[in-house]
Amino acid sequence: MSFEEPLKFAYWVPNVSGGLVTSDIEQRTDWGYEYNRQLAVLAENSGFEYALSQVRYTASYGAAYQHESTGFSLALLLATQRLKVIAAVHPGLWHPGVLAKFIASADVISGGRAAVNVVSGWFKGEFTGLGEPWLEHDERYRRSEEFIRVLRELWTNDHAEFRGDFYRIHDFDIKPKPVAAPHPEIFQGGNSTAARKLAGSVSDWYFSNGKDFDGFSEQVSEVRGYAASNDRTVRFGLNGFVIARSSESEARAVLKEIVEKANVEAVEGFRSAVAQAGKSTSDSKGMWADSGFEDLVQYNDGFRTKLIGTPEQIADRAIEYKKRGANLLLLGFLHYLEDVEHFGKEVLPVIRAKEQDLARGAATPEPLGV
Repeated sequence: MSFEEPLKFAYWVPNVSGGLVTSDIEQRTDWGYEYNRQLAVLAENSGFEYALSQVRYTASYGAAYQHESTGFSLALLLATQRLKVIAAVHPGLWHPGVLAKFIASADVISGGRAAVNVVSGWFKGEFTGLGEPWLEHDERYRRSEEFIRVLRELWTNDHAEFRGDFYRIHDFDIKPKPVAAPHPEIFQGGNSTAARKLAGSVSDWYFSNGKDFDGFSEQVSEVRGYAASNDRTVRFGLNGFVIARSSESEARAVLKEIVEKANVEAVEGFRSAVAQAGKSTSDSKGMWADSGFEDLVQYNDGFRTKLIGTPEQIADRAIEYKKRGANLLLLGFLHYLEDVEHFGKEVLPVIRAKEQDLARGAATPEPLGV
């Protein structure tokens, strides 16, 4: 990868109640629109290029209230000028043609800033509660591949055609087409082999749950291999929960308090619901397959990325992840308004300075004899 391209930053939109950690620690955040409108404007003025609206359809695991992701994303697009907003969506609960039409309109209205994160699904109760079938793990990813192919076909072709096992499109045209070129960005996560192959086949971006250096490097290497076999390239985003304080001991104390005040019932309920996601794959590489209790307090393993400490320490880890293939860091925070502003003022400038050093080093050849 080019070290000259700056790391991009995204934040988890708190459109779901309960904050980003399942803990009774104070979280100065709010799932409502007015708070999120203020946060979105602050974020784009603090160096964030993307925001990801979460998707939950029913109350669960400390998340009693939730705003629907696509409508909420459009509202945030209308409130901002530069921020790209990614709406998380579920194949099986959306028809790709209907979603393609919605996102095309949102993209035109926002001047090319709409994107989607295709979630193959982990919460069985949301599907069965709505009377929809719950597919076996790899079948969900096979449906997602068709879903993404249909989105791209509808966004780029005036006479869209697709014939698959899940979706069939014949001579269908949606107008207006999106203004984003070549089409709105398509993100996708997951940890299993099926998820990695999906990214290598059709996705623009692959989102990783929180990982240490070696875990992230392993994912990048495998997904790049699948992409290369399809004559494609994929960009990589990595989840992380940021606790930036003036000293490492202070940051560690916050993490300790979060875990000590964890809502045990909610965490265990979440653990039970996601257990099938990690264990339903033949190679046990699924999401949360090896996540412990502390990991699941931040429900996308954000503590594992270890963006916890001083601005300098966080910047060093961010740069190391960049070296290993990260194009974007997807971040969660305890106190959103304060922490996003602090990140933009105190952490991001250190990262940018280290990026400049990295780019200069990459451009300078090693002296002979070394």
